[in-house]
Amino acid sequence: MTYIHNTIVKLQKTSPAQAEFYQAVEEILDSLQPILETNDKYKQHAIIERIVEPERQIMFRVPWVDDQGQVQVNKGYRVEFNSALGPYKGGLRFHPSVNASIIKFLGFEQIFKNALTGLPIGGGKGGANFDPKGKSDGEIMRFCQSFINELYRHIGPTCDVPAGDIGVGAREIGYMFGQYKRLTGRYDGVFTGKSLLWGGSLVRKEATGYGCVYFAQNMLEDNGLSLSGKTCLVSGAGNVAIYTIEKLYELGAKPITCSDSNGTIYHETGIDLATLKTLKEVRKVRLEEYLTEHPDACYIPASDYPQDGHAVWRFPAQLAFPCATQNELTEQDAQALIANGIIGVSEGANMPSTQDAVEVFLAAKIYYGPGKAANAGGVATSQLEMAQNASMQTWSFDEVDEKLKVIMKNIYRNARDTAAEFGEPHNLVLGANIAGFRKVADAMIEQGVV
Repeated sequence: MTYIHNTIVKLQKTSPAQAEFYQAVEEILDSLQPILETNDKYKQHAIIERIVEPERQIMFRVPWVDDQGQVQVNKGYRVEFNSALGPYKGGLRFHPSVNASIIKFLGFEQIFKNALTGLPIGGGKGGANFDPKGKSDGEIMRFCQSFINELYRHIGPTCDVPAGDIGVGAREIGYMFGQYKRLTGRYDGVFTGKSLLWGGSLVRKEATGYGCVYFAQNMLEDNGLSLSGKTCLVSGAGNVAIYTIEKLYELGAKPITCSDSNGTIYHETGIDLATLKTLKEVRKVRLEEYLTEHPDACYIPASDYPQDGHAVWRFPAQLAFPCATQNELTEQDAQALIANGIIGVSEGANMPSTQDAVEVFLAAKIYYGPGKAANAGGVATSQLEMAQNASMQTWSFDEVDEKLKVIMKNIYRNARDTAAEFGEPHNLVLGANIAGFRKVADAMIEQGVV
């Protein structure tokens, strides 16, 4: 433990004021203790010291002109964390909260998530502290073009392939791809999450949500239980939440909550998926308007949330799917979930549960799927898009969905079997972290000191 502690202390000195990054590093390194104790080669090759430092960190200004002719300036990032298994792969996030700590935590998690997929992709992440909300298409286009004016130097189909994340959908990917093509003169598969008109993959939009549900299905069925008939709590109202809800309905479950930054909807008879899609994908308005169509639902504004957590986790149910953002589920939320009958949690967001909340889940021995395993469906389908681009093919929805099902089953089994190997069969956090680490670390050793 001293070795890991000293590594974290050193990291805090060399990368100051990056709380989210420290949290991700500590969570993963602590769970690696069993494999580090039984195998000296990782210490001999300084794998821990190397893996917590990105191979490359790119930070740059992004100047653009708004519709009033005023020059605006944002900060852009791309952290290329680890390429031992393949080209850097990870999304771009456009959100006011973006900073170096957020991007590094996401990039660090991406290393292990991508390793778990079994696909040849390394880990990276990027973004900017730009808020697309309330911006015109012209403003978003000008921002995206300026962002790519710098980033294009560092990306390519065999070195770094970005995708979307919060605030970056098909529109933003289109503007960035267009500028990349304009600057390079090449029509490369350098982004994933592209429009179906020009190289995108079916199921990509749905993949993270679908995969999160498939992971939960595997956890339950492996223990003689069924997803069908279960009442479910879902947070968020973006792609991940919407398509988690869609797949839950397809498999016979009933989701009863969703949320955005302003508040939570609780609908006892089940969230109306068509209404949710209209509000968030077409009209792009706040969830409060859900009540116009469904006055029998309940809306809890964020100002009324309990001081120790979030309203979305305070209703009786059997399964929970955190699909919004990091640290959205507190220790008190976790305790409330257990008290209200939750038997399983499958994380659709990145690190949505605080470390204290994770400890509650592990102590209760519920079925807990950590984000790096349960939400890997998005990046897995991104790699399937890369494969289609490279081979100049297009696969059907059912073909991609079937590949996604197999990938999620393999991720679950890998995490389960590794957890059992190290004597904690219920602990998929340990299983996922060690399985992902071992694959990356062994590849790093074989490739020498680079």
